[in-house]
Amino acid sequence: MKNLVIIDYGMGNLYSILKGLQYMKIPAKISDKKQDIKNACGLILPGVGAFKDAMKEIHKRKLFNLIKEEVKKGKAILGICLGFQLLFTKSYEFGINNGFDFIKGQVIKFKKEKKVPHMGWNTIEIYKKNSKILKGIENNQYFYFVHSFYARTDEKEAILAKTRYEYTEFTSAVEKDKIFGVQFHPEKSGETALLIYKNFYKIASGEF
Repeated sequence: MKNLVIIDYGMGNLYSILKGLQYMKIPAKISDKKQDIKNACGLILPGVGAFKDAMKEIHKRKLFNLIKEEVKKGKAILGICLGFQLLFTKSYEFGINNGFDFIKGQVIKFKKEKKVPHMGWNTIEIYKKNSKILKGIENNQYFYFVHSFYARTDEKEAILAKTRYEYTEFTSAVEKDKIFGVQFHPEKSGETALLIYKNFYKIASGEF
């Protein structure tokens, strides 16, 4: 049976994501093992915490090149929250730190807003109306966010959705080939939001 692997690099909401996948009856496991990652039909890159610490752990566990190679081969990947930010070129959180560079762009801090982090429910404006990963998701649907930094990209064709928080409009979801990412937490956003995981599995396993 084809399964997803939630990549364990020592940071993130691993088990809440796994529970969401299990609720949707999606075969998945948590692992940092090379063979598990190579055998998976798709990868989920979770994350809660600092960009710098996350990349340090990914390199420490020798996962960086492995993930890059698998994605280059065409394997689907979904980044969630911090995992979404890691998909970009670099971050300015605690210095300048390089990400996977799957999508050209920078991760920068909210500056004008009265309250940081951006925490709670907010809507997304969908830019790609026929996106398979957002099948069943309505425009302006609410999702749960928790973040102090946001992604900015010049790859306009990769922008799947945007969200406004006070003075700043930011990219809240991306899609580029089989590379997907969401700044929000589907597993904390209600049952309808879990369709994103179901859709991702269908894409990764070749059902879509």
